Amino acid sequence: MAAQLDVEVEVKSSADKFWDAIMDSVALFPKACPNQYKSIEVLEGDGKSVGSVRLVKYAEGSPEITFSKEKIEFVDEGNKTVRYSVIEGDLLKFYKLFKPTLVVSAKGDGSSVKWVCEFEKTSDEIPNPDIIKDFAAKNFQELDAYLLKA
Repeated sequence: MAAQLDVEVEVKSSADKFWDAIMDSVALFPKACPNQYKSIEVLEGDGKSVGSVRLVKYAEGSPEITFSKEKIEFVDEGNKTVRYSVIEGDLLKFYKLFKPTLVVSAKGDGSSVKWVCEFEKTSDEIPNPDIIKDFAAKNFQELDAYLLKA
């Protein structure tokens, strides 16, 4: 049975700027979060539209999860929403289903980034993906800091 985890992070960057950065994650994430990403490469599509497949290689710091292959399933530019699913990689040893959705919305001078993940564990012993939720929240903060300096 699928369960859900979510986290919301407030950032100082404008919603438009942050959304553009999320959609440009292939180029920006390894630069903005070098301690977390080794590289992100586009295997199919343009890396930002529905059907695109990206190969994400994580930095040495994460021993359990070295890579994941993600497929973009849904993009709504107007509502700054993107959903993808993990279709290959170490995560699937722990979760049969792993499908995060990102929503960026304006909030005051900055914006709010919501990460909602639908997941299904491979067994009851597997913990909820809180560590990945924390990883996502940290990413948003590091990306924001990077954008503010840029």
